[in-house]
Amino acid sequence: MTEYRSQLSDNLIFRAARHDDLPAISSILKAAVARMLAEGKQQWNESYPTEAHARADIDRGAGYVIEMDGSVVGYTAVVFDGEPAYEHLTGRWLSDGKYVVAHRMAVSQHLRGKGLGRKFFYAIEEFAKSRNVHSFKIDTNFDNFVMLGLLDSLGFIYCGEIAYQGDPRKAFEKII
Repeated sequence: MTEYRSQLSDNLIFRAARHDDLPAISSILKAAVARMLAEGKQQWNESYPTEAHARADIDRGAGYVIEMDGSVVGYTAVVFDGEPAYEHLTGRWLSDGKYVVAHRMAVSQHLRGKGLGRKFFYAIEEFAKSRNVHSFKIDTNFDNFVMLGLLDSLGFIYCGEIAYQGDPRKAFEKII
């Protein structure tokens, strides 16, 4: 399959992550973890997500970045082969078929609040549609108010709860 790449604007590109992106990705993830911990949030910690998670994503073709003016400024995993935790939803999904899911989404700390998260979502939606996938599922922690607000503003519908190793998460879906 041809590698997906999308020009989001004059200076923004959504593309597959490469191993040489790992230092920038690691820096972005570490800063996001530090911010969450400083804010008392429970979703991420020193052991998740790490550079090793990003490396595994890249190895399986799921790691994606947003590049601004040639520099990596955001990272996420884009998964099309399902999420096992989603099979045990307490609630009801909007649809049953193929879907895309994003994990480990983070943007550069100095660009927070500039709309990069929204651009990530739009790029993932277009990527999914290019693969004839019309459902976007995602989960987040109960205290991730920035992500909860973004999901709401983008039209995602709350569908119930899932759990990762016993930790509950809010689950959402958007038909695209």
